[in-house]
Amino acid sequence: MVQQRQIGRSGLWVSEICVGCMTFGDPERERAWALPQDRARPLIHKAYEAGITFFDTANVYSDGTSEEVMGNVLWDMAPREEIILATKVFGDKRPERQGLSRRLIFQQIDASLKRLKTDHVDLYQIHRWDDKTPIEETMEALHDVVKAGKARYIGASSMYAWQFAKAQEVARANGWTRFISMQNQINLIQREEEREMIPLCLDQGVGLIPWSPMARGRLARPRGVETKRGNTDGYQELLYSKTEAQDGLVIDAVEALAKELGRPMAQVALAWVRQKPGVASPIIGFSSAEQLDVSISGLDLTLTQENIEALEAAYVPHLPVGFG
Repeated sequence: MVQQRQIGRSGLWVSEICVGCMTFGDPERERAWALPQDRARPLIHKAYEAGITFFDTANVYSDGTSEEVMGNVLWDMAPREEIILATKVFGDKRPERQGLSRRLIFQQIDASLKRLKTDHVDLYQIHRWDDKTPIEETMEALHDVVKAGKARYIGASSMYAWQFAKAQEVARANGWTRFISMQNQINLIQREEEREMIPLCLDQGVGLIPWSPMARGRLARPRGVETKRGNTDGYQELLYSKTEAQDGLVIDAVEALAKELGRPMAQVALAWVRQKPGVASPIIGFSSAEQLDVSISGLDLTLTQENIEALEAAYVPHLPVGFG
């Protein structure tokens, strides 16, 4: 059974895994591997029926069509109060509409709500850091979005720890709404967040919602096994191509432990993330019912300290990526 977990020290409780909605949207709009609405609907329903009530999307996924799919599917499936819906703001294909200015935040929250067919989101997140806009302007605008009732909570995504600390202090000093969550990359082949961001979040009571807990599928299959997404996902190339040799040793360790435990590799990789302190709800992406079943059926897996040490042994420091 899918359990509920608290995000940090906030009042928001979510299912212990979150559906990442990047997988859903018009495949003609940016992501060739995205699933259109007719194929996404049964998977979204299956996740909900299994007890997953937390869904995360973004204004930029498949040029907004991911939000459209969720808006068209969610509300004939469940009452609004049963769903924890998160989306993100920052990106846009048009440079003049990228960033976190007051003007763009107000424009984008309204556009997202229209596509999502709801009057509010439960968690509104900044997708990246904006070097061009004063953080005071961004945090006040997000505060006003919350006070207008268009978002219940706010969160942030990948950035440097000093940037996150600065944003939180600006909000605290001005009496504005603070971030309750950090959506950052945490997986067995990218652990750099362990150095500063995770300790900061633990100290400040900010919950973690890791993206790519299976490294975009690399930790879910043996080395050398190719997939359609892996062959067409340019962002995956950016994240992992420079460390393939080192990462391969970690992938081998996941494969070995999975065989020892009689479990799929994906369950082992996800269990490692789920057991990290501060993690509320890892974001899982899936394009088939079988992939979803693997994640859900692995929620009973608890790794021993010996297991964890075996998985972590081959890791070497990586450059932080995925912030820009």
